[in-house]
Amino acid sequence: MGSRYATLIAAVAAVSGLLFGFDTAVINGALIFLRQELGLSTRGTEIATSSLLVGCAAGAALAGWLTDRLGRKRILVVSALLFGASAVGAAVPRHLGEFVAARLVGGLAIGVASVLAPLYIAEISPRDVRGRLVSLNQMAIVTGILLAYFVNWLLSFAGPSSWRWMFASAAIPSAVFFAALLFVPESPRFLVEAGREAEARVVLERVSGAEAARRELAEIRDTIAEESGTLRELFAKRLRRPLGIAVFLAVFQQITGINTVIYYGALIFKEQVGGQSDSAAIGANVIVGTVNFLMTIVALWTIDRLGRRPLMMVASGGMAASLLLLGVLFRFQPPPAAMVLVVILLYVASFGVGLGPGVWVVISELFPTRIRGRAMSIATVSLWLACILVTATFLSLVEAAGSTGAFWLYAAMSVLNLLFVWRVMPETKGRSLEEIERSW
Repeated sequence: MGSRYATLIAAVAAVSGLLFGFDTAVINGALIFLRQELGLSTRGTEIATSSLLVGCAAGAALAGWLTDRLGRKRILVVSALLFGASAVGAAVPRHLGEFVAARLVGGLAIGVASVLAPLYIAEISPRDVRGRLVSLNQMAIVTGILLAYFVNWLLSFAGPSSWRWMFASAAIPSAVFFAALLFVPESPRFLVEAGREAEARVVLERVSGAEAARRELAEIRDTIAEESGTLRELFAKRLRRPLGIAVFLAVFQQITGINTVIYYGALIFKEQVGGQSDSAAIGANVIVGTVNFLMTIVALWTIDRLGRRPLMMVASGGMAASLLLLGVLFRFQPPPAAMVLVVILLYVASFGVGLGPGVWVVISELFPTRIRGRAMSIATVSLWLACILVTATFLSLVEAAGSTGAFWLYAAMSVLNLLFVWRVMPETKGRSLEEIERSW
C-alpha cells in the first residue's frame, strides 16, 4: 500500500517532467513553420531554439535556493503556473523578441522542475524502489517529448500557422499539473528540517509503513543534526567528489549531442537529409520519440536490478558507435534517409536506456539532505548551460564542420563519458540516501 502511495506521489511530481519534455521538444516540429513565418536566419533559428534553455539555466539556479527555504511542493506549484503562462505566450508572438520572452518564462518553469521533481521523488521514495520512481520523471519527460512530436505531426497538416497551436496545447497539461499538486504532501526530509516532524512521520508511515518510518525518521534526524547545510559545506573536501561527479554527468548527458535530435530532428530530415515534406520530416520524429519512450520503460524496470553503472556504460558505448556511423552516412550525398533514421533510432535507444534516466537518478542520490537542493541546482545549471552550448551552436557547427564532423565530435564525448562512468562514478543501487552520504 505504501509503495502504491509513493508511486502515486511520484507520478504527480513527474507530470512536471511531461511538461518539461513537451515544452522542450515542441520546438522541433514548430521550427519549420516558425522559421518561415518569422523569416529566421540560421542564427535567429538557434536563438529561437535555445531561448527556452537560458530560462532553464536561470530556473535551475534559483530552484535549489528556493526549495531549501520554501519547500519542494510550493515551488512546484509556482512552476505549474509558469508552464501555463509560457504555453499561451509562445502561441501569440508577432516577432522573434516576443517569442523569446515567452520561451524564457517556460524555461524558468522547466529549470525549476528539472531540479525539484527528481529531488522530491528521491526524498519521498522507499530505498528499494527509489531508482525506479526517480526514473518515472525521465519516463514523463520522454512521454512529453513523444506527445509533442505526435501533436506537432497532427497539427502540421493545418498549414503555416499551425506552430501557434503546437505551443498553445501545452496549457492543458499545465492545468492538470497545478490541480494534482494540491493533493500531494511536502517532502518528509524538508518537513523534518522545518521542525514539522509529526507531519513528516505521517507521510513516511503512508509511504513505508510504521516500522520503516521510525527507522527512516531517525536516520533523517541524525543526518540533519550533523549538517550545517551551507554552501561552504557543499564545497568542503568531503563533498567535492560527489559534486564533481554530478556536474560531469550532467554536462556529458548534453554534450553527447542528444538534443540535436530532440530539437532539430525535423530540420535534419528536411534540410540535411533532404527530399522530405514538412509533415514527413515531422512524422519521422514520432518514430524517434516512440523508441525513446520504449527504451526508458526498459530503464525503468532494470535500473534497480542491474544498477546505474552497467546501464550507463552500455548506453555510452552504444551512443558512440551510433554517432560514428551517423557521421559516415552523412559523407554520402544525399545521405540514405532510411539508414540515417535507423542509426538515429539506435542512438536514441542507447540514450534512453542509460544516460537519460541514469544521470537524473544518480545526481538525486549523491548529496546530504540539507544541501541536496543547492547541490542538484548546481549540477542542473551545469546541464542546462551545456544544453545551451550544444543547441546554440549545432547549426553553425554543421555549416563549419559538416554533419559528419559534428556527429563525430559528439561520438568522442560519448567515449569520454563511458570512461568516466567506468573509472569514477560509484554504484548507488540499493543504498539509502544516508548511507550514500556517509560513504563520502
